[in-house]
Amino acid sequence: MSKETGGTAFPVPRHPNGGPVENGMTLRDYFAAKAMAAMVTANNYSGTTSEMVRNSYYIADVMLKERNK
Repeated sequence: MSKETGGTAFPVPRHPNGGPVENGMTLRDYFAAKAMAAMVTANNYSGTTSEMVRNSYYIADVMLKERNK
């Protein structure tokens, strides 16, 4: 699946001794996690867990699309 991910959310630069670059999570994953956290803390989400995950990534995708305008 080729989705726009927004790049890395919290990249760690290459260590001076030549170690690997740690890319961390994507910005899309970060946005989805924030959306899901809001749904959970609202305490009134009535959907299934799978629906919550799908909705979280839908929100993340909309945020990335808006961000790239």
